[in-house]
Amino acid sequence: MIRFITAQQTLTLRSLVLRDGLPEAECIFDHDTIPTTFHLGYFTNNNELVCILTCMKDNHGKIPKDAYRLRGMATHPDHRRKGYAAELLNAAIEHLKNQLGIEYMWFNARTIAFPFYEALGFEFISDEFDIPGIGPHREMYKLL
Repeated sequence: MIRFITAQQTLTLRSLVLRDGLPEAECIFDHDTIPTTFHLGYFTNNNELVCILTCMKDNHGKIPKDAYRLRGMATHPDHRRKGYAAELLNAAIEHLKNQLGIEYMWFNARTIAFPFYEALGFEFISDEFDIPGIGPHREMYKLL
């Protein structure tokens, strides 16, 4: 089941999956509590939160249209390759397109996730770059 969640609910998975176990207080994004930001979570039948994402209103300088940026997408290691992340991301896209009238989504993708995002129709808009302490990334986007 997919539902809106709070920023606080994202922190455990952000820490575990994206920040190599950093304290949860260090996994908070600057825009987490701005009213235009939203967080989605995928819950199993046992009501366990196993996949998360955050979307924040943020236009990309290369594309002059209204946009949201995807941040902090993470799936618990025990629940990968079950389609949860794709379902969650597609739900976010539907919300952005149909409820908010947003024209595109963009984000910094980790190299390990390139095939996942490409399979969902996202394209590259940058060369590879390094985010210190996190690793290599490329910017990706999709017109909605």
